[in-house]
Parts: sequence; C-alpha cells; structure tokens
Amino acid sequence: MNDAHGVIHVHSCPVALAPHVAWTLGHILGSETRVDWADQHCEPGSVRTTVTWSGPSGSAARFASALRGWDHTRFEVWESTATHRDGVRFVHTPNLGIFFTLTDAAGNAMVGEDRIRYAIEMARGEATELEHELSLALGTAWDDELEPYRRSEDKQMSVKHRARAGSRST
Repeated sequence: MNDAHGVIHVHSCPVALAPHVAWTLGHILGSETRVDWADQHCEPGSVRTTVTWSGPSGSAARFASALRGWDHTRFEVWESTATHRDGVRFVHTPNLGIFFTLTDAAGNAMVGEDRIRYAIEMARGEATELEHELSLALGTAWDDELEPYRRSEDKQMSVKHRARAGSRST
C-alpha cells in the first residue's frame, strides 16, 4: 500500500556510485526510477540529485539504511504519511553519521518530552549547555554541514521549504 510520499536529496555522491544509488532507489520503490544527476560544485567529482517518491510507509527508513553505507555520500530523506501520522526525516553525512527525527506537517522537527527533560538535566542550569543539548536534539550539526551543499543546489530553497515541497509531492 502506497500510503507515504516524500523526497530524497542526495546532496553529494561520488560519480562512480551514482548508478548504484539510482538502482537502489528503484529497487526499494519496486520500479525503475529516473534519476537526473547534476555536478555538485561543493565537492568536485561528486554529483547530486533530488527525487520525489511514493511508496509504503517506512520507505524513508529503507532508503536511509541502504544509502548510509556508502562512503562520501550526503543525503536527506523526508517522508510524509496519511493524515494524523507524523512524518520522518533522516539525514546522513560521512562525518556525523545518521540523524533521525519525527516531523510535523510543516517539516518541523518534533522533539519529545523525554529528550527535552534529558537536555535540561544535562545542562544543570547552564544556558550554553542547554543550547548545546537542544541543538543535538534538533540535528543542527547535520544541517550546518549540509548547508553549503543545499546552497549549491538552489540558493533560494530553505530546509523548511524542501519539507513542505516534499509533503505535497506524489
């Protein structure tokens, strides 16, 4: 049942891996998928692409699991599902590994109560430490590392805009 849809941003991928990435996306979706690659100017010898998709709920996790094993690949996978269900976002960079968060309909990260309580406990009243812990919970380091790659794709599109665009795609 295809009750989910989203967008995959491969921000950088070595040229030699591009055909394998395209095959993997098609394999997970169960059909041949057209992938248009463009040069990634932030990283010579790499390419980038954006693919919208529709498939069964949980496909984003399958994409992220398949892509994260390839060195030097940076990506984001967004998934939106039927009404009254949270979306998800997976982000991967070679330096930081994988980050996961639930998202709302607007693409905002949803940080759970337990994680916020943990951040408060770890901060022990120190505002700087609280900012650090909340930054970890929101995936700020991943966004900071990916931002030059995003700007290379489209200088006008913010992360939130990408999420909203992905949630309307079918």
